[in-house]
Amino acid sequence: MHDRENCKQVAELLSQYLDFELPPEACVDIESHLAGCAPCIDFVESLRTTVALCRGYEPGAMPQPLSENARTQLEQAWQRMMAARK
Repeated sequence: MHDRENCKQVAELLSQYLDFELPPEACVDIESHLAGCAPCIDFVESLRTTVALCRGYEPGAMPQPLSENARTQLEQAWQRMMAARK
């Protein structure tokens, strides 16, 4: 279920969640929220993709520009997340 305050709390903890730095009970709370909040699910998936891409680059390597499709998908996920917060 979408709840603006819960979305904000989840967004604040996402990096730690994706890096497995949170205690198990916090992960359960986040996963419970994600199970019913489509905007947060979209945002988490886009963040996971971004983190994976960043980890794949060698130090000093220049990333390729985002494709127009990838840029559009990322912007749409961000806009849905921001709209859900309002």
